[in-house]
Amino acid sequence: MTYVVFFALLLLITLLATYLKVESNRKKAIEARKKLFNERVSHVNTRLKTKLNELLDAKIIRPKYIPRIQAIVNNFFVVQPHTDENLQQLEDIADLLINTLSNELIKTNQTNIIQPLIDNIQYFVSELPQQGILYNKSFYINVLPPLISLIKTEDTVQLTDIVYDKIDTSSQTTETQFTQDVSVA
Repeated sequence: MTYVVFFALLLLITLLATYLKVESNRKKAIEARKKLFNERVSHVNTRLKTKLNELLDAKIIRPKYIPRIQAIVNNFFVVQPHTDENLQQLEDIADLLINTLSNELIKTNQTNIIQPLIDNIQYFVSELPQQGILYNKSFYINVLPPLISLIKTEDTVQLTDIVYDKIDTSSQTTETQFTQDVSVA
């Protein structure tokens, strides 16, 4: 009988040690996921900050607008749960914003026309919510993508190419008409 009690006690101690080890590993895995999650959020925030600083250096954006635009990333999880799906949505929205700002900065550097982009960014910032609670799922899905598309400026280079093409076409038409008139006479 003492052997049975001894083996039962040994079995219980082994089970307890196994349970504690499994629980410790589970907590470590949860902490590792949280750390990875926070690193991804931090990376998104850093990328946006870097792009905004580029725009600030180019004097396209005012310093007072930087916190308002960063609020897009900072307030994402105010009313939304911390899930991988929501984090992916944040990364997609941030990529859209950063890519749009990058493309517009490149376009501005090529054309040296800065005012339309300044106006569009000013309008963009004015349309952002004032309160963190308003940065909800509906805002990020329905409002923000069309708002980001309003940052885009018109391609003035392409418009001038179209004008030159029309001029070239009209001069070719005149030359063809002149050639036809000469051959008739």
